Amino acid sequence: MIRKKGPKIVVIGGGTGLPVILKELHQRNAEITAIVTVADDGGSSGIIRDYVNVVPPGDIRNVMVALSDIDPEFKDIFQYRFKSQDKFLAGHAIGNLIIAALSEMRGGIDPAIRELSEMLQVEGHVYPASAEPLVLHAKFTDDTLLAGEAGITAAHKDIKEVWVGNNPWSENKKPHAVPEALQAIEEADEIILGPGSLFTSILPNLMIEDIGRAVLKTKAEIVYICNIMTQKGETINFTDAEHVRTLNKHLGRNFVDTVLVNTEIVPESYMDFNRYDEVSKQVIHDFKGLREQGARVISDNFLLLRDGGAFHDGKKVVDELMNICSNPIKKV
Repeated sequence: MIRKKGPKIVVIGGGTGLPVILKELHQRNAEITAIVTVADDGGSSGIIRDYVNVVPPGDIRNVMVALSDIDPEFKDIFQYRFKSQDKFLAGHAIGNLIIAALSEMRGGIDPAIRELSEMLQVEGHVYPASAEPLVLHAKFTDDTLLAGEAGITAAHKDIKEVWVGNNPWSENKKPHAVPEALQAIEEADEIILGPGSLFTSILPNLMIEDIGRAVLKTKAEIVYICNIMTQKGETINFTDAEHVRTLNKHLGRNFVDTVLVNTEIVPESYMDFNRYDEVSKQVIHDFKGLREQGARVISDNFLLLRDGGAFHDGKKVVDELMNICSNPIKKV
């Protein structure tokens, strides 16, 4: 099911933050396209991509559920993850297995997503950033190199830059984006980056050369939803301006038009750091640094405290995103 009215909004990223925004956008008058990273190599997604040579299905699964109109009980089945004592299937979500099976049955991820979108009554478009799984590479500030998203994060070192390459089964060639994703970026009224892990959820998409080029060429307003908390192994001690500076540096120029920044204080006593062990502390604000990069800054209380963690309030964020659509920056 494809909505045919309202602004065309493209959301680029991965991880757990993306579905929060998409779920709320789904309730609004917008035509939504989600472009999802394919460099994840951890957990169930990583195991499946290694055995089946399919793009990692976890982020795609979560995005499809966020845009789905099927009954909640069917969503629960699709999202069900086998318990650790089920050794053969431990940690696998049923939806991941279905996506892998359909990819094999239909000869690729694109027809699999199209068919599953019909089954799940997905309202909007969901595209993997590339039709094949990619490997994330990182260079750290000590000039050492490492490949693999999970290993890069686990290294807990300061990242200097990242890039993507093909998977071990493919020829040594430059990764390319799914054509429909490029068309969606070209036709978009607004492009949203995040929320999500800067180096492992957002940048892997932009480092596919033709996606990066399309983002630089677009006339759409580009909005970055800055993370509320820093992340161990990625953005420790980063200010919000450093998040944006990293994005701009990777694409070679200042391309982020607007930044959404949460200004509400996260009570340290509330955070369950054992449960959210990747989270370190609240992102420090540097509004001057943001404006020096040519970004419009929209700061407000976008915080939702839930389950011992700090998250974006999807409704408040999307309210602002829709306001931006109504009052866009005029780009040259």
